[in-house]
Amino acid sequence: MANPPEPSAVPAVPAVRIPDAKVALSTASVYPESTATAFEIAARLGYDGVEVMVWTDPVSQDVEALRRLSDHHGVPILAVHAPCLLITQRVWSTDPWVKLQRAQAAAEKLGASTVVVHPPFRWQRGYARDFVTGIWRMAEETDVRFAVENMYPWRYKDREMLAYAPEWDVTKDDYRHFTVDLSHTATARTDAMAMIDRMGDRLGHVHLADGKGSAKDEHLVPGRGTQPCAELLERLAATGFDGHVVVEVNTRRAMSSAEREADLAEALAFTRLHLASAPASPTGVRGA
Repeated sequence: MANPPEPSAVPAVPAVRIPDAKVALSTASVYPESTATAFEIAARLGYDGVEVMVWTDPVSQDVEALRRLSDHHGVPILAVHAPCLLITQRVWSTDPWVKLQRAQAAAEKLGASTVVVHPPFRWQRGYARDFVTGIWRMAEETDVRFAVENMYPWRYKDREMLAYAPEWDVTKDDYRHFTVDLSHTATARTDAMAMIDRMGDRLGHVHLADGKGSAKDEHLVPGRGTQPCAELLERLAATGFDGHVVVEVNTRRAMSSAEREADLAEALAFTRLHLASAPASPTGVRGA
């Protein structure tokens, strides 16, 4: 009796590598709803935590209120975004260094590992002059990361204004940690992956959003613009990134709370899908 044919060899499927990075929801992503609503949505959708945008919502400025929200919903606060926006010029003082000191203190009390900070506006001359050395000095006094975020030139029609100093492209200055924001790379019309290459192992924090190169800072749901959101996440997975990936999108045009939540669920699914990497095969082809 003939022996049965040998079963065809089944190629080994490489294991998927998922980095230690946590996926957080920026509280700014639920605007015009409240900071408290962001915690509710983050818990319901399964985000790993939140980044608190400190702004005009009084709850965002109140450390004890934030702690209660975190405990109630079981959602950790992973990062604090210092009040650097035009609309927050009077939040937590008009002195930008005091703002950063308070952001650091809040992060330490809340167990957040990162403070996100923008480079100064050009008209903040004294602050801008001392910003790089000042950030280094503060970073050396705490375990909290001060991750300086890339910005963009302001444009109106054919005119361009450099609104940030020392640079909107923060890789031109020396910082211990960076935040990359892919909506900002779109607005700046700069190569996001080249910027990430320049940041190297100092990339400590990611604001994940998309954009199409408009003069406006769009903060689209990832996958709806032209930025390399998937490529960036796959790069992070392949290199074992251990910072935070924060979904920071604009849902102001959502027609209902349900539509807003659907956008945030889509952004989370996109992030989880691409924040995984099959190790390259001996031929150099991922997943081959």
